[in-house]
Amino acid sequence: MPIRYINTDLDLASPADHVELAHWLDSCGIFSLRHAQNHDGSWSSCHETEREYDDPDSNIIAIIEAIEAAPRAIRMLWDDCIQREFNVGYECGDGPWAFNQGLTNSTLRRIVEVGASFRITIYPPDESTDPRNT
Repeated sequence: MPIRYINTDLDLASPADHVELAHWLDSCGIFSLRHAQNHDGSWSSCHETEREYDDPDSNIIAIIEAIEAAPRAIRMLWDDCIQREFNVGYECGDGPWAFNQGLTNSTLRRIVEVGASFRITIYPPDESTDPRNT
């Protein structure tokens, strides 16, 4: 199985419910996978694009464009989030010998300008090794 880019999640957390932000993202083709209140009363959500991308740079740009186009009230909800994170997911594999993808300096600048962070998650190639499947 080859190493492959899966997708980029947008993970959000805020002290108050940001459901209107989630609705805005939904209307832009960035759907909520989860939107819930946490035990401490804060709220968190996870979003990903409906469209699949071949690389994280293009995927992140699509999400940033929706954020940049948001009306002021929605942008205020974004700014109130205590976590705004692009979480890039990869599935491990046995090849190729080397695999790399990158972000352009323009995309990195835009991530900073919207006040977001960046994370990479690497998943094992075989779901049967996932302890959650037992």
